[in-house]
Amino acid sequence: MDQNIANLLYLVASVFFILALRGLSHPETSRGGNRFGIAGMALAVVTTLAILPEVNYVLILAGIVIGGAIGTVIARKIEMTALPQLVAAFHSLVGLAAVFVAAAAFYNPAAYGIGAQGDINVSSLIEMSIGTAIGAITFTGSVIAFAKLQGVMSGKPIVFPMQHWLNLALGILGVVLVVWLSASESDTAFWLIVLVSLLLGVLMIIPIGGADMPVVISMLNSYSGWAAAGIGFTLQNNLLIVAGALVGSSGAILSYIMCKGMNRSFFSVILGGFGGETAAPAGGAAGEQTHREGSADDAAYMMRNAEKVIIVPGYGFAVAQAQHALREMADLLKAEGVDAKYAIHPVAGRMPGHMNVLLAEANVPYDEVFEMDEINREFAEADVAFIIGANDVVNPAAKTDKTSPIYGMPIIDAEKARQVFIVKRSMASGYAGVDNPLFYMDQTMMLLSDAKKMCEGIVKALGD
Repeated sequence: MDQNIANLLYLVASVFFILALRGLSHPETSRGGNRFGIAGMALAVVTTLAILPEVNYVLILAGIVIGGAIGTVIARKIEMTALPQLVAAFHSLVGLAAVFVAAAAFYNPAAYGIGAQGDINVSSLIEMSIGTAIGAITFTGSVIAFAKLQGVMSGKPIVFPMQHWLNLALGILGVVLVVWLSASESDTAFWLIVLVSLLLGVLMIIPIGGADMPVVISMLNSYSGWAAAGIGFTLQNNLLIVAGALVGSSGAILSYIMCKGMNRSFFSVILGGFGGETAAPAGGAAGEQTHREGSADDAAYMMRNAEKVIIVPGYGFAVAQAQHALREMADLLKAEGVDAKYAIHPVAGRMPGHMNVLLAEANVPYDEVFEMDEINREFAEADVAFIIGANDVVNPAAKTDKTSPIYGMPIIDAEKARQVFIVKRSMASGYAGVDNPLFYMDQTMMLLSDAKKMCEGIVKALGD
């Protein structure tokens, strides 16, 4: 294939990727966005294979079959609650791939048109070093994020003295190693860059607590994009540069938006970590505080006689797979003339858009789902706030308790509703490890049960 035609097809694929990102920005257009992404990637792969002088199609086909089979099995079996772990795992593979490609280019530069072994272009060495470092950081950082989300290791921040100074020292060492590699093309320098970056990836993520895990996911997504862009420069592949830059910039923008939604400094999240290090007492440690417990019948009676009900879903809602039962409950309320809406906090769940995906799966109308900033002012007019599986995102301590690890985080103003129902399995604290004063307020009634069972109970009571 002529290179000019290939460049044109790469441009078309880049446009598809841009349209994919635009489509994925809203649940209503997300299916179309996925189709554009698939089309762009298919076009990119076919074009790349067509311009290569020598291609082992058997080996490539074997890789596609094996990888496709693994991806298909995972996609069919993965639970919605495990999507954040899955995303973190996929990010780790992107980072690892960047390291492998860089190593291949380093040991066989002629195959990539960047010089000969022992005489690689200095600019290519610099690009290769940056792509390798970001890829290695993404790999180990994503593995740690996966372990925290999966519960393999504690979700609380892991800190030790001089931690930031150690990270700074490793960062400076990494820069020195890049200069060394660029000047000498040393094998030792290359692998030291890999090792230092792998260690830095671990140290950057372990001090970040569970409350900030959604930011970590989007941040690692950005890293994986920049790693791909860096390797794109090494391979002199314009499409890889464009696609990597799109992923990197969109991930960075999303991280910024989420940090703003949590009142966090982006650099503080990266360097320090929040969530859980100064956790307030949870559950049974609440001292003199008492709570009221209710039943499905209580909730059904109050909501049936309400004019406005605002539903606030959270991670417990996802764990229970209660989306279909919740939608049925809301439909019954609407049939009785109740104004039922959904309020979504920007960091509800374990990754951006987690709750939107679940509600879309249950075919909840998009015009009934509102972001926090759009609906917060309506809670003062709401008869009932129905909180299902959410905790930290409705915690008033974020407004009042300066010692709380979630202090300053904008929350959903559920406490302003006339009646608050909170569906939880127990009185335990949320992922950030912070006790919630909302549990003990006069207008609050705790519905201690599995979220799906509680919704099914309410549906039954509404039907009687």
